[in-house]
Amino acid sequence: MAAPKKILLSSPPDGGWGWMIVVGCFLVTICTRAVTRCISIFFVEFQTYFAQDYARTAWIHSIADCATMLCAPLGSFISNHLSCQVGIMLGGLLASAGLILSSFATSLEHLYFSLGVLTGLGFALCYSPAIAMVGKYFNKKKALAYGIAMSGSGIGTFILAPVVQLLIEQFSWRGALLILGGFVLNLCVCGALMRPITLKEDHKHPPEFLEQEYVSEAQKQDLKQLSICSPLIKAWSHEGLCCCSWQEYNFLLMPDFMVLAVSVLFMAYGCSPLFVYLVPYALSVGVSHQQAAFLMSILGVIDIVGNITFGWLTDRRCLKKYRYICYLFAVGMDGLCYLFLPVLQSFPMLVPFSFTFGYFDGAYVTLIPVVTADVVGTASLSSALGVVYFLHALPYLVSPPIAGWLVDTTRSYTASFILCGFSMMFSSTLLCFARLAKKIKRTQLRSLTRDTDTKQQIWTNGATAYSVSGDLDQKDVEILATEANR
Repeated sequence: MAAPKKILLSSPPDGGWGWMIVVGCFLVTICTRAVTRCISIFFVEFQTYFAQDYARTAWIHSIADCATMLCAPLGSFISNHLSCQVGIMLGGLLASAGLILSSFATSLEHLYFSLGVLTGLGFALCYSPAIAMVGKYFNKKKALAYGIAMSGSGIGTFILAPVVQLLIEQFSWRGALLILGGFVLNLCVCGALMRPITLKEDHKHPPEFLEQEYVSEAQKQDLKQLSICSPLIKAWSHEGLCCCSWQEYNFLLMPDFMVLAVSVLFMAYGCSPLFVYLVPYALSVGVSHQQAAFLMSILGVIDIVGNITFGWLTDRRCLKKYRYICYLFAVGMDGLCYLFLPVLQSFPMLVPFSFTFGYFDGAYVTLIPVVTADVVGTASLSSALGVVYFLHALPYLVSPPIAGWLVDTTRSYTASFILCGFSMMFSSTLLCFARLAKKIKRTQLRSLTRDTDTKQQIWTNGATAYSVSGDLDQKDVEILATEANR
């Protein structure tokens, strides 16, 4: 059977089958991020059944989140070198197997592997490739497309939170996990929707790559002087393996990406514990099980509003160039919400918190791939998202257990929530100062260029041209005068 012909497009289609890609990514976020969030509903069940403390039980959610983000580059690699369809289908099978095996768990260690490692690995193979595929199909409507696609996390949480609580009550936590295992097999269907697309910028020849403006002179020299790659470049006329690898990950040396990466570490540390401890915290202040699950539903449905409204707003011409600022504002607002959480100790007070935190959580989650694309470009988006989500791994792994240890030690959630709040606010502040520093530097460079242009003169002597600046020292002037008299 002949392989399907790949169509080479000069730019993303901004529609057509792209909307089916959005639907597929929407379903992927339901089956991955929403299901991961709903693991927190099992927290009290696991803690009671296995008679363990907060810190040890929290490792289940931490390992699942960590494995999802830690293996994100593996998902990008499979998507880039095999296909997005293969990666997502394989991930769906692994995630389903992990949840089904978890229903037979006899210890927390069993859950660490099945629900944490195996399910998290399956989610990793699905999540970043699906998100990157949306970026390949959209340009002008990119933020809106991502807003709709990422809203699956909120809608999934809104629907699944009460459903999972009902399943636990009816079938116990084992039956609930078994049913979730069958549910996430829908990832295989989502993978079938991911029709590959080829853009011209994905097939740049290495010389063309070296001519790009966003590649620094230092990077160009490094690429030319690599002793290992040079023989390959000389031996073959087509793209060498090393050049392809360098082009795929050259964004790692971009200053803007470095700052974004550091800020992501602090943001990821702060955002994860809430989805683990919101239900236990609500129960600790006297909220019923159904009301605590309803808080997760509110968080989820308002997350959708944040996804779509921020996606739509930042696609408007007046706000399109301020996406970066909108992102850091949303992260900072979530950090501020954390600081007020310890004084909210009743259901009527926790409802507004869920509204506010959920809205801004949906806002910045939508803008992560958009801001990343603005920094590195569409051609490197899949690899860059793999790295960005990889950077979520360590904070996702350690933050819930650290928060649990603080709860066990202080017998209060206050220290945990305040630490998370300051972490997210620091992430936002770091991006803000980096943006200001870049703007100041750009203003200084423009001023310097303007001053230089006013002083510059052109001195021509036969076939040779000299650029003479007004601030030449006396020695240089004498040398030029001597040359002119000859």
